[in-house]
Amino acid sequence: MKTTGLYPCVRVDAAGSGVVSQAGGLLLTEAVRASGLVAELSRVLAPWRKPLARHDPAKIVTDLAIALGLGGDCLADIAVLRGEPGLFGPVASDPTVSRTVDALAGDVEAVLKAINAARATARAQVWALAGHHAPDAGRDGDNPLIVDLDATLVGAHSDKQGAAPTFKRGYGFHPLCAFVDHGPDGSGEPLAVMLRPGNAGSNTASDHITVVRGALKQLPGHRQGTRPGRKVLIRTDAAGCTHEFLDWITGQRLSYSVGFTLPDDFAQALPRIPKQAWTPAIDSDGRVRDGAWVADVTALLNLKTWPAGMRVIARKERPHPGAQLRLTDIDGHRITAFATNTPRGQLADLELRHRRRARAEDRIRAAKDTGLRNLPLHDFDQNQIWCAIVALACELTTWMQLLAFTDPDGTTHQARRWEPKRLRLRLFSTAARLARTGRRTIVHLARNAARTTVLHTGLTRIRTLTTPG
Repeated sequence: MKTTGLYPCVRVDAAGSGVVSQAGGLLLTEAVRASGLVAELSRVLAPWRKPLARHDPAKIVTDLAIALGLGGDCLADIAVLRGEPGLFGPVASDPTVSRTVDALAGDVEAVLKAINAARATARAQVWALAGHHAPDAGRDGDNPLIVDLDATLVGAHSDKQGAAPTFKRGYGFHPLCAFVDHGPDGSGEPLAVMLRPGNAGSNTASDHITVVRGALKQLPGHRQGTRPGRKVLIRTDAAGCTHEFLDWITGQRLSYSVGFTLPDDFAQALPRIPKQAWTPAIDSDGRVRDGAWVADVTALLNLKTWPAGMRVIARKERPHPGAQLRLTDIDGHRITAFATNTPRGQLADLELRHRRRARAEDRIRAAKDTGLRNLPLHDFDQNQIWCAIVALACELTTWMQLLAFTDPDGTTHQARRWEPKRLRLRLFSTAARLARTGRRTIVHLARNAARTTVLHTGLTRIRTLTTPG
């Protein structure tokens, strides 16, 4: 090897054997194995498998999800898996993949119901393996499981079915998503993804209700028709603050925390709030946030038409340096509010809980990095199947992190919170060498690679959880 300039000058040939890339993708295949996803998908998708078909639709759907987890954004990117049969097994050809998606889209309602049922079963298995580290462990009315709702815009060409103008003067789709929050030590996983045309309303109550219903069916222990109660909190921005949606949530006895738009004349009522009623807001680490206060303003508002038990909490904050004042700002302060039916708790804690709704933006960004940024198919029903595969890909990534990077003593590795881009760069793209001895296939990771220990430890952790005894 010679060194010229800043980089080594190396000799290259094509004589290597047994070398594989994307060895870190084994983390995703182990998550599939641990969750029992393929077996469950194979069972529910059996009606759509042709008698002489070589490839199971369940394997094709799971392969597509793994390909998206590794960075793909279209059906053809399944070729990444096809090139590594030693890691991912037999992978269908592009025409077979395309025909399978077309066949599933031909009966989209039944297929989505089947896929969602398999997802719910796999989720219950993963959360059971996670034990007291599972998102729903130890949840009650005072510490509920939080489900975030948020919508996003996905650009598309005008010739795609269902694409329409958006409120931001773009063109495409306006999917509405529900994510379960894993808290500060983790990320989050999608429970429901509802594909909608670009002109769908931001505050359409019927869509919010549909997505929450789908999300509740995904939670372990909550069968269809049962009420989870206050152990589940629905958190949204002001788009979810509609009479119909909150009336439905109240009827389901769920907790909620939603953005609330204050009336135009609230500025006149603001001076009536005693100074001592304003409580300092806090940061995520529990320290007092300079220049921000919260107060309960329920008594100053007419809430007769809203559900009983609603509380409105206002936040007053000095705009950040350089931020321009808005017409709604009062006395140099930015006033925002949210509504909740949580009867107990410190105002600052409730406000911090609602402000953490911003994590939904992180979940949206991760989903767009895992296939949601581009809806590659033409028909609306085909893209609904694509969104279900995106949800699977995001779940496999999150389940892998939950099982692989959480130690029994409760400590978590920083990889537990890594977003898809970092996982791909540091773990999934790891190269290795395949060796076969007897009936076993062994993957030899590079001994001195920077992340080999992290990858090997994660794989060992998942297999420990899923190995009897």
